[in-house]
Amino acid sequence: MRRLFLAFLLVIAASLLHAETYALGPDSQPHQGVPKGTVTKYILQPGRFYPGTPHHYAVYVPAQYDASKPTPFMIFLDGSQALGNSVRVPVVFDNLIAKHEIPPMIGIFVDPGILPAVSDKDQNRYERIFEYDSLSYRFSSFLLDELIPAVAGKYNLSKNPDDRGLSGVSTGAVGAFMAAWNRPDQFHRVLSFIGTYVAMKGADSLPALVRKTEPKPIRVFMQDGTNDHIVPAEPYGISYSGSWPINNRVMYQALDYSGYDVKLVMGTEGHNMKQGGAIMPDALRWLWRGYPAPIVVHENPAMHEPGWDPRGKVFETLYVDRPWQKIEGNYRAAISPAADKSGNIFFADPQAKQIDKASPDGSVTVFKGSISGITSLRVGADGRLYASEPALRRIVSFGPAGDERIVTRNVEAHDIAVTGNGAIYFTDQAHKTVGLIDASGHVRVVYDGGGMAVPAGITLSPDQAFVIVTDAQSRFSWSFQIAPDGGLQDGEPFYRLEMPEQGWMSHAVSVREDSGGQVYFATPVGIQVCLPNGRVAEILNAPEPEAFGTISSIAFAAGSPASLYVVENGELYRRPVKVTPAVVWAPNKPPKPTL
Repeated sequence: MRRLFLAFLLVIAASLLHAETYALGPDSQPHQGVPKGTVTKYILQPGRFYPGTPHHYAVYVPAQYDASKPTPFMIFLDGSQALGNSVRVPVVFDNLIAKHEIPPMIGIFVDPGILPAVSDKDQNRYERIFEYDSLSYRFSSFLLDELIPAVAGKYNLSKNPDDRGLSGVSTGAVGAFMAAWNRPDQFHRVLSFIGTYVAMKGADSLPALVRKTEPKPIRVFMQDGTNDHIVPAEPYGISYSGSWPINNRVMYQALDYSGYDVKLVMGTEGHNMKQGGAIMPDALRWLWRGYPAPIVVHENPAMHEPGWDPRGKVFETLYVDRPWQKIEGNYRAAISPAADKSGNIFFADPQAKQIDKASPDGSVTVFKGSISGITSLRVGADGRLYASEPALRRIVSFGPAGDERIVTRNVEAHDIAVTGNGAIYFTDQAHKTVGLIDASGHVRVVYDGGGMAVPAGITLSPDQAFVIVTDAQSRFSWSFQIAPDGGLQDGEPFYRLEMPEQGWMSHAVSVREDSGGQVYFATPVGIQVCLPNGRVAEILNAPEPEAFGTISSIAFAAGSPASLYVVENGELYRRPVKVTPAVVWAPNKPPKPTL
């Protein structure tokens, strides 16, 4: 065994001795006759996202810049390095622009911030890790709300996401990727050099999220070296956080699995930009190839090959080419959509104090006026529209013509689920309980076990044998079996959700099921779809990325095809889906779940 280990070390040592040599090529050298851009340095004063912290940045403007036209641009994190002699991005830009291999574009080179110490006796606060090595929206918001506007005040920057790229090195690669991942409506191109996709501040979780999440229109070029944080005695990595070569490969595999336009170039260098600087011209050519053709989402064709795991494929639920559509109308703010048998969607408009109806053709009309305080709507098997009014401590129902009946009083129902026999389950956030109103109108508490901090959304399984309840605080949502007397029994925190990076609450506030038993949770990271066995397998993107964390409710409507509706930031959206909804008027037994 000792001889085998020594032989293994010799192989590793030999690979280190025979590492490739990387040098800057002709496209990284200045050439006479090539129009040269200008580089101007600036200081961005402290703003809202990194208080007290100024940022040094520089702007490259190509000789071909035309102020009358919106100009493509790229942002380079650790900007001084990209400007420096080891990478020479401005020189590369000059040469590739002159050869028409990339469009004339502006380069923005920003350095991480440093919070100055109060006195010389104190240490500065260095912001690089906080800014770059995070999965949150803070850095993308800094770029979009502070840095880009500062540059746009001087130059005509394009607002087309296909005209916008990001580049980062090491931890900066995480920052660049996450800015595009969080805001694909703003950035479509990413360069990732020696990316730190390891367990430092959460980037090791990205491959799993990429595999589960509906693909986004992002093109990614990746580079790493086989000796990145590797030594002969420790071939799998010298860092507590993991292996850079392994994790870059895993990240690439996840992007490839999900159908992204992605390329990984593995060299033999360590954690440096020797290879990255040498291949920068080729990386930029690949990133901008085909311009100005837009970057769009593609389904991985291999998903239809024999042997592919059929579970949890996003495009078994969605159509790749049929995105969210906003339902226009005169409503002011939508909450709690609910569908009837004809595919109409009813939703409350608390600002207008009315209930509106959106027909399958998208037109919106007023269904019932002069009503307020509704938090939940559901259509029952009897065709009536049920509404919870916790402020008035009652539940009411409306007939097709708008006639109103009081179902019960003295209940504070946040969300409701109506069964086929007319019983109503409801969540009571004030008392942290789940209640039941049976068909005779009798009200009782059916769960008060204390397992949920903020019981919020509630729905029924397709066969109406189980009740699913979300906890807006915990990452776990609960499954209860309905007992013969209507009570709830054998409750478990059955569904484990992905948590948002911001805050400590799941904000899982609405839930629905399809006829196959998949469960759809409205959360800040998107609509999380759990298989019947409780695992999150899909994450459907929200309609508007900038409205992070504001998906307040979801609903299905039957049709050919069926539609999934969501409310985000008070706006109602829908998109066609390949699944069929679970409906109260036609219970069905879902198939046995995979184990």
